[in-house]
Amino acid sequence: MSHVLQSRLLSPAALALLLAIFAGGLAAQPVEIAKPMALRSIMKELDRDMQAVTGAISREEWSVVARLAPKIARHAEPPLTEKMRILGWLGSDAGQFRSLDGQVNEAAMAMEEAAGREDGEGVIMAFSRTQQSCLAGHQHFRHSFVKQFYGTRLRR
Repeated sequence: MSHVLQSRLLSPAALALLLAIFAGGLAAQPVEIAKPMALRSIMKELDRDMQAVTGAISREEWSVVARLAPKIARHAEPPLTEKMRILGWLGSDAGQFRSLDGQVNEAAMAMEEAAGREDGEGVIMAFSRTQQSCLAGHQHFRHSFVKQFYGTRLRR
């Protein structure tokens, strides 16, 4: 074992540097990826849930909305290595990305509460805020994300 590892067992600063190098190296990988990133399947699941909420709203099935809203609010996250690649790519925009995700969470939880009260207007208003936050994230990040990690626009 090297002297550095024996004496410090990787200090937090050294660990952060190694992680930054690792993340940077991953970001520098060619854009051709054998399989889609986990984030893609997470987004597909969110899309299905959002479409299901739209249908439930049109049928006034508030229990379905109440069941789906928390899934939207607390959606899955990519594995740590993928998350690090994404955060490395986001750089100083990571805060904006997290803020938009927080807005999605907040609006979806408000949608669940309104559905629990069978407040159709409240559900629709919260659903609209959820969609607006999703749209803002897509418009700001999706094109450059796809270009960075896939090289071309992904087909659905």
